[in-house]
Amino acid sequence: MPNIKSAIKRVRLTSLRNQRNTAARSALKTSLRRFEESLGGEDAANNFQKACCALDKAKSKGLIHKNKAARKKSRLAKRLAATAKIVLAK
Repeated sequence: MPNIKSAIKRVRLTSLRNQRNTAARSALKTSLRRFEESLGGEDAANNFQKACCALDKAKSKGLIHKNKAARKKSRLAKRLAATAKIVLAK
């Protein structure tokens, strides 16, 4: 543990930010998992929209890179379109 006052504050703030980032990352993963689980169902489009919103929010907060967010949204849209074709074919 540091002795200097500013270093003590840095440790405290780093810990708080770490907890906040961990919670936000976990919420992002949860929304992506919910979309994956709903594929083929009737609420897949709604969960896709929520997942895209979560990705955009994570991108704006700096949790993930903007290209990673774009790549994930593109892949999710592809999965949604592929399952929609399968559902329509049945």
